[in-house]
Amino acid sequence: MAGPDFEQIVDAHYPALYRFALSLARGEPAAADLTQQTFYLWASRGHQLRDAAKVKSWLFTTLYREFLSLHRRESRFPQADLDTETAELPEQGGSIADSVDGATAVAALQRIDPVFRAPLTLFYLEEFSYREIATVLNIPAGTVMSRLSRGKSLLRKLLVEEPRDASRKIVPIGMPPARKGGAQ
Repeated sequence: MAGPDFEQIVDAHYPALYRFALSLARGEPAAADLTQQTFYLWASRGHQLRDAAKVKSWLFTTLYREFLSLHRRESRFPQADLDTETAELPEQGGSIADSVDGATAVAALQRIDPVFRAPLTLFYLEEFSYREIATVLNIPAGTVMSRLSRGKSLLRKLLVEEPRDASRKIVPIGMPPARKGGAQ
């Protein structure tokens, strides 16, 4: 009995892999490249996988390893960006009111070290279990839990306690904003 073909695997897993790559790579072109490289590796080595039920785990693990490899290469051989002013301009598109909460959360997530960002993304955005995350990242389940805890703490700190300016401070639902003058 043959397993799913290449197109079925791409159709089933591309959106989730791309979101994971985007959370790691911090940019659409790099995320697209990581996702494409992962499927290239599947096309060339996927036949070696014995258990067809582990395709998803194999793809996410491969993508994460490719990201780490790329990250190591970039840290050894940094590239100078000649258009830093252009890169710092805000992107046009959509209403600011539509994207401010999501954009703020994504920006805060992108500021977190990849060691914590990967488990957070897999757990909360891709709904992986601790065991699945441990398999993908090749770490013990206890480490997954501690990285999730530390990552949530860092994310909370970025979103609530250290806003870029007072007008963009995010206040959790059900928590009234602090009043001036000490009377509450």
